[in-house]
Amino acid sequence: MPSLKIIRRGKIALALISLAAFAIASCSGNPGSEIRLQGAGATFPNPLYQKWLSEYGKLHPNIKIDYQSIGSGGGIKQIQARTIDFGASDSPMKDEDLKAAPGEILHVPTVLGAVVITYNLSGVSQPLHFSPDVVADIFMGKIKKWNDARIKADNAGANLSDTDITVVHRSDGSGTSAVFTDYLSKISAEWKEKVGAGTSPNWPVGIGGKGNEGVTGQVKQTPNTIGYVELAYAVQNNLPTAPIKNKAGNFIEPTIDAVTAAAAGSVATTPEDLRVSITDAGGATAYPISSYTYILAYKAQTDETKGKALVDFLWWGIHDGEAFAKDLRYAPLPADIVKRAEAKISSITAGGKPLRGGQ
Repeated sequence: MPSLKIIRRGKIALALISLAAFAIASCSGNPGSEIRLQGAGATFPNPLYQKWLSEYGKLHPNIKIDYQSIGSGGGIKQIQARTIDFGASDSPMKDEDLKAAPGEILHVPTVLGAVVITYNLSGVSQPLHFSPDVVADIFMGKIKKWNDARIKADNAGANLSDTDITVVHRSDGSGTSAVFTDYLSKISAEWKEKVGAGTSPNWPVGIGGKGNEGVTGQVKQTPNTIGYVELAYAVQNNLPTAPIKNKAGNFIEPTIDAVTAAAAGSVATTPEDLRVSITDAGGATAYPISSYTYILAYKAQTDETKGKALVDFLWWGIHDGEAFAKDLRYAPLPADIVKRAEAKISSITAGGKPLRGGQ
């Protein structure tokens, strides 16, 4: 009769064999293996991307995708350095940044959103309206008081106090800043000359906040402030959003339909690489500070398994994922842009082999 020691040793040996078999299977690339993807970048679409990751994870529990909301500037730097699997930016990468990357980077548009003017001013019950020149001069530091005659001209009857305006802007490299300063550069020659457009402009006045989250927090906590954030952040924090006078001369609220209207006029003229600005768009109902937001990915992937997972996630995002956009205050992509985004995703390869595989 075998001793208890021998039986125990046998059980331990079997357990070790089972563990080894599991480890080999886990590394073999089979459908049950865990695949991890890391993304980082824009804070602008972060509420939507977190929803996407949650929903996609339910469908594909072996695909673990993490997205860090660090700002578009950080996303661009990290995708250039290939320290992440995909980046994200609201502002398209510049030609020089694309050339500095070790391979061709594609821009895949995911949704559209609005950059809104939000503020914290007591005694005002109705949303304040702003003309473009007034917005530029507030952020330039030329309009210093809430009861300035030019603000009052667009807000008859509003209880505007004789208090100093505190501007809040981004302190990090930001696609939201790039969109906002792109708009300001189009509507103000002085802004274009003295400050210009970019992810990290030299702000003439104000205090900084990191990410859309940081600017939202500063405005919410500090009286008499004004700042710019992506629409979802203002709505989630019960902050007011200002109607802005558009190119046609109409004050437009930052609604989904108004963002869609801003994109509509540019679809036909959008370049092949899909890098486009839609700020200060024409059209009677267009919201003037609207933008696409992009996922950045290398056309030639170095890891076939991870590349396939990324391609499948992107395809799901611009199709099924669009269904979650409106509830989070983003506008779904126009149908023509979806088709063009499909072509970008389908062009992604690993070892020269297309990763969409005729699906």
